[in-house]
Amino acid sequence: MVGSGGGSGPLKKLGDFTAEPRILAITAMGIVAGTGGVGAGWVLLHLIALVTSLAYLGHFTINGPTTAHLPLWTIAVPVLGAVIIGLMARYGSEKIRGHGIPEALEAIILGGSRMGLKVAILKPISSAISIGTGGPFGAEGPIIMTGGAIGSLFGQLFELTDMERKTMLVAGACAGMTAVFGTPVAAMLLAVELLLFELKPRSFLPVAVACVTSAIERRYILAPAPLFPFNGAVIIDPLHGLGWVTLGLVAGFGSALLTVMVYGAEDWFARQKLHWMWWPALGGIVVGVGGLIDPSALGVGYPNIAHMLAGGLAGVAVLRLLVVKAVIWSVALGSGTSGGVLAPLLIIGGSLGAFLAPWLPAAAPGFWALLGMAAMMGGTMRAPLTAAIFAVELTGNQAVLLPVISACMASYAVTVLVMKRSILTEKLARRGHHVTREYSIDLASLARVQEIMAKQVETLPASITIGEAIDFFLNPTHGHRAYPVVDGEGRLAGLISRSDILGWIGAKTPRTCPLADVLASTTVPTASPDETISAIAVRMMTRQAPRLPVVDPHTGKLMGIVSRGDLIKLRWREFEAETLRAAHFSRRRKERSVSVIEADT
Repeated sequence: MVGSGGGSGPLKKLGDFTAEPRILAITAMGIVAGTGGVGAGWVLLHLIALVTSLAYLGHFTINGPTTAHLPLWTIAVPVLGAVIIGLMARYGSEKIRGHGIPEALEAIILGGSRMGLKVAILKPISSAISIGTGGPFGAEGPIIMTGGAIGSLFGQLFELTDMERKTMLVAGACAGMTAVFGTPVAAMLLAVELLLFELKPRSFLPVAVACVTSAIERRYILAPAPLFPFNGAVIIDPLHGLGWVTLGLVAGFGSALLTVMVYGAEDWFARQKLHWMWWPALGGIVVGVGGLIDPSALGVGYPNIAHMLAGGLAGVAVLRLLVVKAVIWSVALGSGTSGGVLAPLLIIGGSLGAFLAPWLPAAAPGFWALLGMAAMMGGTMRAPLTAAIFAVELTGNQAVLLPVISACMASYAVTVLVMKRSILTEKLARRGHHVTREYSIDLASLARVQEIMAKQVETLPASITIGEAIDFFLNPTHGHRAYPVVDGEGRLAGLISRSDILGWIGAKTPRTCPLADVLASTTVPTASPDETISAIAVRMMTRQAPRLPVVDPHTGKLMGIVSRGDLIKLRWREFEAETLRAAHFSRRRKERSVSVIEADT
């Protein structure tokens, strides 16, 4: 369908999206992925409850300890759980180590979005053991990886492309997050900000269907949303706005500190003369001691979130929770055990907000704790939109949207400026893989061939003979690898290259044979001046053509030629757009190029 602007030729084929009818089948598959995510959540949460009841003899539940003080023998519980996890990682699958999201990213980027059955089975079991024995983690990271594995395995049952299989993996992962927290919209945004590496209907629609499916089904087998209701009023004025940003900035530096602590702990473990299988046991000692200092820091700690939102934690108690949770979580995560990051970030950020509340403008009880949770999550994961909507869905209070988005953006601004990588991508970087989190429009999908093609083209007439063509190429003054051949009216007749010349010489083709007769049996891929660079780049690859003659689609006349080297011109335009500064409205116009910051400084 053509709009009022009209168009012909290649322009008719261009649209806002690249969606095809196949998207309907992939979207329908999202229902299965969503159900798989809910199932993964149900299994993991019940496994955690089972392990905790066995490990702490009834003194501990999935929500935290049932007593204010734990006996001394409980130090051994996290250690024992960590030993089991170390054995499972070494003799089962090393992919169960960590909090799951980097592993999901690695599968998406490098593994063709293929995850094995072993990971789908061992990850929830290892996470249940880790959290059930007191590990200060959340269940969402392991469920994201497990749900992703289920989606990937389901996708592997069908003939899908890597990109379609990636959609199934992400759909299962986001459905898992929805199952835990009841936050389908935040889960969709997490896919966009972190997991999909694109925003296309082909990928976004199945993920949305999976999240909606998960949100509906979880109400019947898990818990209704919102998980942590917050009914406090929101005051919007300049003073409170300053407070939102201030807390966001503090949370941003806290996010950077947490990242440094996690990978500092990992570096410390790496320097020890122990096999990595035993690192979680060392981390378990720190977790056990931390549990004696503050039992509420152990496990997922969801009651802590509820207490902070109700204004029930403050002063020394919340400061103790903040410090103990941050230390044991960073050490345990750095040791390579299995567990998630989302719930710990909420508790640490909430503790920070609750502790700073007396020095911030007066607000409803729990308000600053809520902002601290969202800001810490948004800054550490570098997903501010996800964190903001997550806070709204988690509490059911839409009035907090403006404050939380302000705090999240302030935290995000700090982390992108002071940290090269996030807590999620640093793991991949240490494995030698660079991941960029910046999305932009591909210039190759906007620029046209006529903008980069060489318009002054040296050609050969179709009337010459094979011998004359050979002599032409043997002349050292003719240095091009190929030349277009045109007839008397300038229409393209073909394209001959040095390899063609060598073939004719080797086959002893008669020199008197007209060049036009040889070219009549060959086809040459061409480009139209109105085509996009991305279209002709694909044609170059599929036809193995290093250069394409550009012809008028109506007359067939040669207009120019485009080569692979010309594609570099696009990158130069992008470089200029990013670095060339010009004051167009100043009295004296000045332009200067800004040097690019050297890499690895």
